[in-house]
Amino acid sequence: MLTKFSVSNFKSFDEEFVFDLQNTNGYNFNKESVIEGVVENAIIYGKNGVGKSNLGLAIFDIIGHLTDTEHGDSEYDYYLNAMSSSKYATFCYEFLIDSKKIVYKYKKTDNKSIVYESFSIGETLIAEIDREISNKAKINLKGAESLNNDIKNVNLSVLKYLKNNSVLEEDDIFNKVFLCFFKFIEGMLFFRSLDGNSYLGIEVGSRGIQEDIIERGNVEDLESFLNQAGIECKLKVVKESEKNIIAFDFDGKTISFYRIASQGTKALTLFYFWLQRLKEQSKVSFLFIDEFDAFYHHELSKLIVEELKKLDMQFVLTTHNTSIMTNDLLRPDCYFVMNKHFIKPLSKSTDKELREAHNLEKMYKAGSFDV
Repeated sequence: MLTKFSVSNFKSFDEEFVFDLQNTNGYNFNKESVIEGVVENAIIYGKNGVGKSNLGLAIFDIIGHLTDTEHGDSEYDYYLNAMSSSKYATFCYEFLIDSKKIVYKYKKTDNKSIVYESFSIGETLIAEIDREISNKAKINLKGAESLNNDIKNVNLSVLKYLKNNSVLEEDDIFNKVFLCFFKFIEGMLFFRSLDGNSYLGIEVGSRGIQEDIIERGNVEDLESFLNQAGIECKLKVVKESEKNIIAFDFDGKTISFYRIASQGTKALTLFYFWLQRLKEQSKVSFLFIDEFDAFYHHELSKLIVEELKKLDMQFVLTTHNTSIMTNDLLRPDCYFVMNKHFIKPLSKSTDKELREAHNLEKMYKAGSFDV
């Protein structure tokens, strides 16, 4: 699990911005949303322009140099903060992997160029390089003793180099945690419903949504999912220009799904496209959906959160929809309020002791929380 993240001099984040998922309370309801004192299910609120999307991009910067999955390089244009005098962006991640604390810190001058990296498990430094001093890396893993530690390529992560060029026996605890860390990173997924099928992580390249659903044999399941969400419809697969497409079936008359579906229905179908992958065991470890319910009505937003809670993964959602700010769904330490300078849970945004019976939405609208 990601337990804490900080970033500075990246896009809209000039000074250090800290997202702490360990700042939890001992509530006795919705206990499944906090695991080992770490928020498993988070929803972020904030006005337009405070940096909610940039926070997601900052967290997912890590996959660009540690994995071969989709990274969306265009999302990382204008990398450094325009107002900062620093020549690099600094990222620091803290994870709880296999009950071990991991700290991974790095600095970049742009999307590709890594100036500094350090990776530790507990109190043990596993790898470090500071290219402002030397291209020689410190490496401390069993099985990597004979590895060339002179890494001149600034685009090459020491960690990725170590993983790809060493035979790491998993009977060593540090090797096991190191490989589990990579499995977590490779299972990270970011997507948004406002921008087509724009995503980061998990897979490589783009894939047609309806083509994918048809190939998986899930058209009937999609129909059931849409009807459950309140969209009454009947779907079938038809041929159009020698291609299989999904169509609405109106008593035998068919019309292409994507020609007449509403924005909300298309957004829900995009969610279903990813839900297929989310349900695959061990596929997704960490999910970030930006503006997850931009086209959904209130009841549907609640349904989506409930669906996500059933899955074994950590997730973060951004939204403006306060109707789902309720203790029936999550709890006060899982709802975060964000401005340009900080982000903190509702439970730490008021002096009042919050209980299960409190109406969080009403309090939020009344200005009871320090935002």
